[in-house]
Amino acid sequence: MTTPRETGSRSGGAARGGPRTLAEELRARADDALAELLRARPDLLNPVPGDLTQLATRAGTRASVMRALERLDRFALQTAEALAVAPDPCPYGTLSALMTGDAADDPRIAGALPGAVATLREQALVWGGEDRLRLVRTARELLAPSPAHPSPTGLGPTVAEATAGMSPGRVQQIIAAAGLPGTHDPVSAVAALTALFEDRARMAELLAQAPTESLAVLDRLLWGPPYGTVTADPAPHLRWLLDRGLLLPATTGSVVLPREAALHLRGGRAHRSPEPAAPELAPAAPHSARTVDAAAAGQAFTAVGTVEELLTAWESDGPLVLRAGGLSVRDLKRAASVLDTTEAAAAFWIELAYAAGLLASDGEVDERYAPTPAYDDWLRLPAEQRWARLATAWLAATRTAGLVGGRDAKGRTLNALGPDLDRSPAPEVRHRVLALLATLPPGTSVTPDTVLHRLHWERPPRTAAEPGAEDLRTRLARWTLTEAELLGVTNRGALSGPGRALLDPESAAPAHPMSDAEAGACAVRAAAALAPLLPEPVDHILLQADLTAVAPGPLKRPLAQMLSVLADIESKGGATVYRFTPASVRRALDAGQTAADLKAFLTGHSRTPVPQPLAYLVDDVARRHGHLRVGAASSYLRCDDEAVLAEILADRRSAPLRMRRLAPTVLAAQVAPDALLEGLRAMGYAPAAESAEGDVVVTRADARRTPPRTAPAPVPEGPPVPGETLLGAAVRAIRAGDMASTAERKPAAAPAPADGGLPRTTSAETLATMQAAVLTGSAVWIGYVNAEGAASQRVIAPVRVEGGFVTGYDHTADEVRTYPLHRITGVAELADEHA
Repeated sequence: MTTPRETGSRSGGAARGGPRTLAEELRARADDALAELLRARPDLLNPVPGDLTQLATRAGTRASVMRALERLDRFALQTAEALAVAPDPCPYGTLSALMTGDAADDPRIAGALPGAVATLREQALVWGGEDRLRLVRTARELLAPSPAHPSPTGLGPTVAEATAGMSPGRVQQIIAAAGLPGTHDPVSAVAALTALFEDRARMAELLAQAPTESLAVLDRLLWGPPYGTVTADPAPHLRWLLDRGLLLPATTGSVVLPREAALHLRGGRAHRSPEPAAPELAPAAPHSARTVDAAAAGQAFTAVGTVEELLTAWESDGPLVLRAGGLSVRDLKRAASVLDTTEAAAAFWIELAYAAGLLASDGEVDERYAPTPAYDDWLRLPAEQRWARLATAWLAATRTAGLVGGRDAKGRTLNALGPDLDRSPAPEVRHRVLALLATLPPGTSVTPDTVLHRLHWERPPRTAAEPGAEDLRTRLARWTLTEAELLGVTNRGALSGPGRALLDPESAAPAHPMSDAEAGACAVRAAAALAPLLPEPVDHILLQADLTAVAPGPLKRPLAQMLSVLADIESKGGATVYRFTPASVRRALDAGQTAADLKAFLTGHSRTPVPQPLAYLVDDVARRHGHLRVGAASSYLRCDDEAVLAEILADRRSAPLRMRRLAPTVLAAQVAPDALLEGLRAMGYAPAAESAEGDVVVTRADARRTPPRTAPAPVPEGPPVPGETLLGAAVRAIRAGDMASTAERKPAAAPAPADGGLPRTTSAETLATMQAAVLTGSAVWIGYVNAEGAASQRVIAPVRVEGGFVTGYDHTADEVRTYPLHRITGVAELADEHA
């Protein structure tokens, strides 16, 4: 970034007596300071302002000021709120008195206040010298008290504002009751009453005469809201306050405590509890870092297995996509049952798989959710890399699973995978929560309330739409803490080693989302930190006589994949228990295995002999598998054993299938083939599907995939934070435009345009002035109209004039450009000090 530019010649006397406008203050800033302003408030860059006056105007717009106020910490916001109720302009000493009150020697506030004022000044919310601090007008309007929008300070209007519509006679009555001499006009009367309320000694004498009930009323209104109601015939203690102006009429039937009186009762403080420093993260309980990392690694391994289990269940028969998008409540409950977890946790795993690009809709007419081709690539990665991909996708995603089951603004239910789950602040909140945990020693945990208290200081929450409801950022923080535990990023409330590696080591709280390269580097570090903590996969199981198998640890991928088809998971934990059933064995046979294949598989991977009951189970199911054949007629059933078909026809359970005999070995059914298969299996048979050629149809679990899909892109919060290159170019363009708009020109021989627009000279005068500027090396001011008809003014230093074109250094664009002479409306020389 360039060094500060000299601008004293442009600001003139304003620089010596303090800036007269925000634009003048911005003009005096160094380039680095302007770049910091644009980085902190990127909305000011869209589009790039033409000069500093436009930048100042845009910085004072309501939307931009509101966005800037929302990003202040609590003490900086309290400082702005104090300036909103202070005189305008406000000396620094007056502001300090409002923040400290009678405790003027409070070292915490005295030490923090200069930094808060500097923050407001850097954000272009405050300008002016130390003796004339000014809050930008829009910020004052947003923070100043009014009946419709009470001030966060709890203060009401001034005496002058509250008595603006009061009759002069009534004002004279009030000052007389307060013991003040009468005046000849209401302005001096209001000034006298204001001076009384601001005089500590005289105010104390006045309140010493007040009834006890009157003081109790003032106590109730003291910290806000300052408004109360009165009847047409108020009680004596209220009448005492009304007569002396300690309560002034606001609207019909309501009164207000004037600001000067409230400040006296508060001891001069604008806020009940100024908070100059961020609250400390008090540790809840220390744990061994090794214990936290080991437990988090176990949860990380479980997270990877849970996502795989979900997508395995959906790769053959995924749920339908709702017409409005998303997953139905029934399918969410079914997924929770498959994963043996709550619906909220199931929604998190589903959204996590979607954010990682492992799950999407297939786009067919009968649209369903299914794994993507990227899922197959993910399965081939080591466990630590699979986890790192899930964790980085979670950290950057704007989709928020915690919203599932809630209602949108129109009262509609928010469904998992639905279109309305993006919340732009989510990535920033997740990063900040983890960054706060990273400031603690490894293994140290904190309570959720401690984290929320710190976040509320750093970014004071907005007022919730419903009384008692938490704002969005608070809910996002709570969901972050819960999801981080599920994912293994944290454990026992402490950040794990792999979780710490997910953060950018260059910044504990990045001001902008990480780039793909930065996120990839963090994922590599996190995977490397997790790898030593994961158990080594085993290549064997232990078969038991009760038709179960025990996996003494995580299984290698081919073994786990085959075993998940051949058996059902009965329990999970340090050791996974699988159970063999007729249905699970038939599932393996349906996938193309034979009885000999299954026995060889079990023998080759079991450290114990294959139990006789399990061998009998495989042989029995294999003997009956494919004995019946189902095809499409509506559907048909054929079998070489006529007795079996007769038995099926005689069974009452076959009535819903509506079958009839076509031939001694063939039955026809009036239901679809898949329904016939399910019906026969429910009756205890093991039919096999048959193709049109009469071959057995082999079904495989991994047959269904969506077309290639990309992961959903995060929805940014507001305009993106500009990079260094854009900031540098923007600052140069603004400086150049400001130079063009503020440079002093020599008086023209011809009168200036009436509308103050572009300079106007003849073609001959333009050519002569340009040629003279080339010889002298001076800069000139030109008016230029481009091919689209857009007019602009520029400051250029011509270096060559030939062939109807002028080539020169354009200070506005900060580059050498060539302009057609016929498009230049006129030219004027700059004053000597700018030439």
